Order: sequence, then structure tokens, then C-alpha cells
Amino acid sequence: MTATAGCPGGHGVPPRSARTAPVHPTPAWAVARKSLLLPAFWLVAFLMALGAARMVLVIQNAIAEYPVATTTALALFALYAVPFWLFVSALDYLEREPPLLLATAFGWGGLVATTVSAPGSTAIHNLLAKTYSPNFAAAWGSAIAGPTVEEIVKTLGIVAIVLIARAQINSVLDGVIYGSLVGLGFQVVEDIVYAVNAVAAAGRGDDVGPVVATLFVRGFLAGLWSHTLFSALAGAGVASVVVRTDRTMRFRLGVAAVCFLGAWACHFVWNSPLLTVEAGDNGYALIAVLLAKGIPPLLLILLLVRTARHREADYYTQQLAALDDPDIATPAELRVLSMGHLRANARRYAYARAGVLGRRAVRQLQRAQAGLALELSRAQTARASPAVSHWHEEVLLQRARLRSLGHPEAVAIDLRRGSMRRRMLILAGTLLVLTAACAALAL
Repeated sequence: MTATAGCPGGHGVPPRSARTAPVHPTPAWAVARKSLLLPAFWLVAFLMALGAARMVLVIQNAIAEYPVATTTALALFALYAVPFWLFVSALDYLEREPPLLLATAFGWGGLVATTVSAPGSTAIHNLLAKTYSPNFAAAWGSAIAGPTVEEIVKTLGIVAIVLIARAQINSVLDGVIYGSLVGLGFQVVEDIVYAVNAVAAAGRGDDVGPVVATLFVRGFLAGLWSHTLFSALAGAGVASVVVRTDRTMRFRLGVAAVCFLGAWACHFVWNSPLLTVEAGDNGYALIAVLLAKGIPPLLLILLLVRTARHREADYYTQQLAALDDPDIATPAELRVLSMGHLRANARRYAYARAGVLGRRAVRQLQRAQAGLALELSRAQTARASPAVSHWHEEVLLQRARLRSLGHPEAVAIDLRRGSMRRRMLILAGTLLVLTAACAALAL
């Protein structure tokens, strides 16, 4: 293998496999702020500005009539978006996406997609009413119009990200992330509008009760498997066209079409009158319907994310494994680095052995190892790379700190216990939310 200068021990270029072929490291020159120089970025910014102007008018009218309820809706759904944003953006630990592009994806979904979808869906509803019947449009209009207009517009937002910064799309996981944020932006803004409309429909004046109910039903019960998941699936298809250069264009376009149709079908089933129950009749039945409609696409996306993350992790950890240097990463650390829950377990174990300083040193070592893996994947030549040298020295520095604390390796001893505890906490929290929702819907 060829040795890379500037990195002691040398770096052999790891062989590519069918598993890691869809991963292409972002070139060092591909800085996100360079997108500001592209006409495509300013076209997207202009469309977002138009959408923002429309939303400002909607919010102004709502605040004028229901100031407390509208302000509460804005605050609650803004807070609601934060954990989703953090979770989605952290999916790609080994190569983080630029905040500028993440914000652009969120803005497209919240400002552009919502602006276009409202009149588009109304037009399709009217067309169905004239072509078939008003009853058919009332029953199936949302199931047909919603997916058709909304999924197309949201997918165009992911395509816009590709046009703005194609080099930043280096794996299928990136498409999932950008698609998720487009869907999250759409979902948050749509839910704010629904909350304000619920206040008006309740006829009780400036009451926050309908806002809280909307947060529970559309935010927690429906939000776990609606627009964010649909757009994530479509984003995976768009990313496949970009990164699967080992396959023919016909194959890549076919994958993109299947992913888009999958997103459309999931949205269609979600909006359809199948298994419909009124919230006021039986809260438990409503939750059962939401679970029946939502769990299949959720499991599909989780499987997709798991596969994409493991492929990307395999590629980047191979860069460190090729160094064959335990001071950089031991085999156990490579396994830990490839999985999020194992990284968290390693930090908890370091805290148990060496306190706050140990946990901090493990976190910094993991970040340094990820940075080195990324720069090694970018270099892969015989020339020295200042970035490789920088991260190499950073890894050695954090390794020395760990050794000085008596915790030389960033691993966890009992991996299953921490993973099981985490899963039980998630399950308990989910059951608590569902129980509270059932009680609220039964009132």
C-alpha cells in the first residue's frame, strides 16, 4: 500500500467494496459558504423570502385576533423542532453537514413548500370535486392532493440542495438528513397554522387549549411518522442518484422513483380515510389507528438509516484501521466509533472511571478520530496534508490525556446494559406520552 506522508505509520488506501461504494468524501475545497456565489442559491433564497413574506402576513393576522394562543403556538412548536433538529443533524457524526445547508433545507420546507402546497392542494381538491363528486373529494381529496403536491415540492427542495452544493452529498445518509429537515420545516409551519385554525374553530376566544391539543396530536402522535419520514425517504432517492456512481443512471433514477413513490404512498395512506376514527369518540382507537398507519414507514426509514449509517461508518473507520496504529484507534474503539449508542456508552464508562475529565477526553478523542478519518479519506494520495497532520496530533494529544487519567482506551465494558437502559427509558417515555394523549383525547 502507498504510505501517506505527514501521518506516522503511513496510510494505505483501503479497498472499496460494494458496501462502501456509495460513500464519497466531500472534497476539502467544497466549503458550504461557496454556495453563496451560485445563482441557484439566490434563487432558492428569493423563493424562501416570498414564502416568509406570506407567513409573516398569516402570523400577523393570527396575532391580531388571538395574541396569546398564536404566541404560544409559535413558542411550543419552535421548542418542539429543536430536539428533532438536533437528532437529525447528529445522524451523520463522522461527516457533519454544514449548518447553512441544513437551515436552507428547513427553510425550504417551512417557507417554500407550505406556500406552494396550499393553493396546489386546493386546486386538486376542486378538480376532484368537478371530475368525480364533492363527496369523493371530501373523502379522498387530502389523500390524493396532499402527497401529490407536497411531496413533489418538498423533493424539489432536496434537489435544490444538490444544485447548490452537490459535493456535500456524499452518501445516501446525507439525502435522508436533508430530506428530514425539509419535512421538519414543513411539519412545524403547518402545525402552527393548524393550531391557530383550531383556536378559531373552537370558538372560545384566545384560548391555548386547542394549541396544546394540536401539539399532542399533530406534534407527538402524528409528528413521529409524518412529513419528516416521507421526505427522508424521498431524500434517500435523490442522494442515490448523486452518489451511486457505481451503478447505471437508469438504476439510480429507478431507485429515486421508487423512493419518491414510497414517500407518496406512505403519505397517501396517512391522509386516507382508511381506518379513520374521530378523536372525540375514542382516544385509544385514534392512537391505534395512528400507530397502524405510522409504524410501517417508521420501521422502513429506521432500516434505511441504519444501513446508510453503517455503510458510511465502515468506510470512515477503514481509514483509521488502515493506519494499523493503536495510538490512533484500537479495534475496539473503531467499533465504538461506528455506532452512536456505543460512543455514548464509552463516554459514560469514562465518566464512571475518571469523572467529568474522563468523559470530556473521550468525547474529544472521538471527535478527533472522526476528523482524522474524514481527512484521510480526502487525502488518499502520497502528498502530505496539513489537515491530516493536525487531526493526527489532536488524536495523540487526547490519547495522552486519557492515559494520564488512568483510562487509556475509549471503550465501554458492559455495552448491553447501557443500550438496554436507553431503550427502556425511550419505551417508558413513549408509553407516558401515549397514556397522557389517551387521557386528553378521551376528555
